[in-house]
Amino acid sequence: MNRKLTAALLIAAAVLTNVAFTALGSVFNYPDVLKEPVDAVLASFRAHQGAVTGWFTVLALSAALFAPIAVGVGRLSTSRLMRVAVPVGIAAAVVQVIGLARWPLLVPGYAADATSADPAVAAGARDSFATAHLVLGNIIGETLGYLLTAAWTLLVLAALGRTLAGRWFSVLGAVSAVLVLAGVLSPLDLPLVDLANFAGYVLWSLWLLAFAVLLLRRPRAEDVTAAARLATVRRPT
Repeated sequence: MNRKLTAALLIAAAVLTNVAFTALGSVFNYPDVLKEPVDAVLASFRAHQGAVTGWFTVLALSAALFAPIAVGVGRLSTSRLMRVAVPVGIAAAVVQVIGLARWPLLVPGYAADATSADPAVAAGARDSFATAHLVLGNIIGETLGYLLTAAWTLLVLAALGRTLAGRWFSVLGAVSAVLVLAGVLSPLDLPLVDLANFAGYVLWSLWLLAFAVLLLRRPRAEDVTAAARLATVRRPT
């Protein structure tokens, strides 16, 4: 994992996440569709199953990229905070993949069984979908995902300080992390929480892109040190 590869993964994760989320909003009315009754959600899923499963797979892939991203970013600092950030970032990737993978792996079966002529089978499918949505979606994918994503971001900022960029980079990352973290309050149906979480992810995507640009443009610290030493040696006396 070098700086260029880490930067490429940061860009890919930000772009894929936003493209997939926008596409799901268009074809599936996601995430607002999740507030509808289970039968309505499953009916909408069946109507657009190919596109929905495909875009959720892309979304899961973008989440999975944060495992190698956490490793690559971890190479930017040897501080204790960064050593903590690496497993936190990997955990954030894992829980989000678990939450998102239910759509291409489990929901097609639930959607098919929900149309069964056997009332018991149909009811069981609806109950299973609701349980998977609560456990894999709300608790693991979303709540733990928001918590670990925000924690990773703040740990990285604390570990890097201003070695990579000025104050703006830290402020952008910290504000986005706090707004993303607000998503853990979403089950309480508090006003503006969902909007704050959405705004947080938009800002966080911008922070990821800025992070990538900084990695591509900023010389490695050891290269700067070596250049300075060489200039000192060559300086006429």
